[in-house]
Amino acid sequence: MQRSAIFIGSGMWDSPGFGDAHPLAIPRVASVVRLCAALDWLPPAAFRASPRASVAELTSFHAPDYVAALAAADAAGVASVATRTRFGIGTRENPLFPGVFARAAAAVGGSVLAAELAVRGHLCFHPEGGTHHGRPDRASGFCYFNDPVFAVRRLLERGAAPVLYVDLDAHHGDGVQDAFRDDPRVHTVSIHERGRWPYSGAAEDRGGGRSWNFPVPAGFDDAELRFLMREAVLRIAARVAPAAVVVVCGTDGLAGDPLSGLALGNTALWDAVLALVARAPAAVVLGGGGYNPWTLARAWTGLWARLSGRPIPAVLPAAARQVLAGLACDLIDEDRIDPAWLTTLADAPRGGAVRAEVRGLVADWEAVTT
Repeated sequence: MQRSAIFIGSGMWDSPGFGDAHPLAIPRVASVVRLCAALDWLPPAAFRASPRASVAELTSFHAPDYVAALAAADAAGVASVATRTRFGIGTRENPLFPGVFARAAAAVGGSVLAAELAVRGHLCFHPEGGTHHGRPDRASGFCYFNDPVFAVRRLLERGAAPVLYVDLDAHHGDGVQDAFRDDPRVHTVSIHERGRWPYSGAAEDRGGGRSWNFPVPAGFDDAELRFLMREAVLRIAARVAPAAVVVVCGTDGLAGDPLSGLALGNTALWDAVLALVARAPAAVVLGGGGYNPWTLARAWTGLWARLSGRPIPAVLPAAARQVLAGLACDLIDEDRIDPAWLTTLADAPRGGAVRAEVRGLVADWEAVTT
């Protein structure tokens, strides 16, 4: 299946948001764009600007009083105690910062556009999306709106059903699973770190009966991801036979991320995404978490190369190395920066034997499904 790849983004993310001392106050998508530009991988024909979702669009899923409260707090530059308590806006987790409403609305608009283009035959990558914790009536887990929900809904509106949603972020995709609990057209899969916030997504949690959760142990590596994909996730995809897939590809499961204990290399993550998008005629790939600016920029840039059919060099040219050398992160000490993060895109393979804990997740899944 030949599908032209489209990168959806916005200059709105050129500067980090979230204020000081927040895990997301690091260069993220802007670094991906700069790295792609340095490699000449982002021609104008392959780029689309993220539109901002309208209030009417936002309130088709989110509660009108919540949407109004976020807009008002953004305009005023302050969130009242009542707003913080009721809607989770202006907290340490979900801080108020200039332009937060526009950025969150653009994340939704970009995911809706990605879904529209996907049903027209494009393979869409929207790294600014992936805010999978957002709740209908409140902010949650650094997420103000839930753009993956809007991508799935637009696919359904365009007749692409069933939809398979697969979440490869280190944190459980709770907001998306719950949003479609009662919709028989949507199936969800989440591979996430066991015992990590939001402390949901146990293996026995089936949502409305069409959800599969794989809470993996710390140290989860390439060999284990490949095993879990082959023995469970791709078998689920074969049974669902989706008309469309939506994949959240957070980079917080990569080795070196400060907010998880997983140990993946990016090539295994790329392979998982490519295997999933090959399972349906329409595909949307979103971003997600990721709090190490070097591993994130390398992973999403390399993923774009794989999605768009570009070869990945063994060693980056000088202009690309300069982009990586200019990154910084208060959460990572200088002596913990892997030299390979500054000169390459593809990680060396990680892992060996698949542990019994991971094999047990597949055995438990098989016991329920056979």
